[in-house]
Amino acid sequence: MEIVAALLIIGLAVVVDFFWFDVDRKRWGWMKNWTKVQRALFFTGLVSISFLVYLGISLEYL
Repeated sequence: MEIVAALLIIGLAVVVDFFWFDVDRKRWGWMKNWTKVQRALFFTGLVSISFLVYLGISLEYL
């Protein structure tokens, strides 16, 4: 259950940052010429890597 919660929090943080916090496109503006498929692949990879790092760090507590 904790793993699902961590994945949800990481994914939600990335989505909120992209759509809500970065109004001026200062952090994510370098992706403006990318297609939607490329953006989806990038964010899927980013969330996956973040989750694997979280899992690796907390492995001894699980």
